[in-house]
Amino acid sequence: MTAGRPPRVLIDATSVPADRGGVGRYVDGLLGALGKVCGSGVELAVVSLRTDLERYTRMLPGAEIIPAPAAVAHRPARLAWEQTGLPLLAQQVGAHVLHSPFYTCPLRAGCPVTVTVHDATFFTEPEHYDKSRRTFFRSAIKTSLRRADRVIVPSKATRDELIRLLDADPTRIDVAYHGVDHAAFHAPSEEEKARVRARLGLGNSSYVAFLGAKEPRKNVPNLIRGWAKAVADRVDPPALVIAGGQGHDDDIDRAVAEVPSHLRLLRPGYLRYGDLPGFLGGALVAAYPSYGEGFGLPILEAMACAAPVLTTPRLSLPEVGGDAVAYTSEDPEQIGTDLAALLDDEQRRLSLAKAGFDRAKEFTWESSAEVHIAAWSRARS
Repeated sequence: MTAGRPPRVLIDATSVPADRGGVGRYVDGLLGALGKVCGSGVELAVVSLRTDLERYTRMLPGAEIIPAPAAVAHRPARLAWEQTGLPLLAQQVGAHVLHSPFYTCPLRAGCPVTVTVHDATFFTEPEHYDKSRRTFFRSAIKTSLRRADRVIVPSKATRDELIRLLDADPTRIDVAYHGVDHAAFHAPSEEEKARVRARLGLGNSSYVAFLGAKEPRKNVPNLIRGWAKAVADRVDPPALVIAGGQGHDDDIDRAVAEVPSHLRLLRPGYLRYGDLPGFLGGALVAAYPSYGEGFGLPILEAMACAAPVLTTPRLSLPEVGGDAVAYTSEDPEQIGTDLAALLDDEQRRLSLAKAGFDRAKEFTWESSAEVHIAAWSRARS
C-alpha cells in the first residue's frame, strides 16, 4: 500500500432488498452521504444487485460500481457467494477493507473486514423470532464479532448489549447512529397530507399511523388492541393505518378480528416513498410500541415529518427519541391509556411534533458516514 493513500473500501450492497426497508434505507443513506463527504478520506467500490446499478452509479459518480452475479438475488446463493466470490472480488479491486452492512461476512476475506450488526434483539427478544431466523442471526452475529476487525452498530444500547450478552470487545465496536434523509422525510404540506388521505380512502378522517415490518417484535397486535381501547367510545374515532411490509406475525389477524365493527383499520401494505411524509406527518400520532430496536429508524423518520410519536423506552429508542417523544409500555391496556391521553391533548401533540422535528435534525447520514470512514481507517491500520 502506498503510504498515506486513502483506504480503498469495497462495500457489499448485495443484501439490500428491493422493498427498501431498514437495511435498504441504511445502505442508501450511507452511500448517498459518502458521495458527499468522502473527498480524500476513502476510495470506494460497491458491489450491488444489477437492479441497483443505476441508483448507486448516480449516488457515487466517483466510485467503482460492480454488478454482482445474477444468482445472488436469492439469499442462499448470496450467502454462498459471500464466502467465495466476495473475497475474490475484494482482491480483484485491490480493497484494503471490506465492509459487510448486514450481520454476515466472509470467514476468509483476504483483507480487514468491518461488519454492521444492527441489533442484539435476537438475544434480548428471542421469543419474537421463528427458530430458523433466530438461529441463523445469532450464529452470524457471534461469527462477525469474532472475525471482523471492526463492528459498527447503530446505537450505544446495541453496543452495550453485545458486550453484556456476548462478551464483545468494546475496543473494536464503533457506534454510528443512523441518519434521516431530510429531503425525503420532511414536514409535509397540507396538499401532501390530503393526497395521502385520498389515496387511502380516508377523506377528511383523522388517523393513527404505524409504518414498519409486521414482525412480532414490532408489537402491532397490541397496538391494534390499544388503539381500539383508546378510540372505541369516541364520537368520531380516528382510524388506524398499519402500513409497510406484510411480515410474519399471525397474531395481527387475530387482533384485527377483535376490532369493533364501527372502527376503521386499514392495512395498505407498502406506500409510495413520496407519500411517506404526508402519511406520517398527517397522522394525529405515529405509534411504534416496539419491544426493542437496534436503532429505531421509523420513529426518527416520523419525527423528521413533524409527527408526534408514541413509542416505548426499550433498548435504543430513548437514544433516538429523547424527550421529544411520548413513551408507553408494550401492554395493550397501557398503550390504550397513553394513546388516549395524546389524542385528548392537542397542545402536547403540537409540542411533541415540534420537538421531534428539531431533534431529528441532529441525525444525519453525513455524520454516520464519517464514523464509518474512521472505522475503516482503524481496520486498515
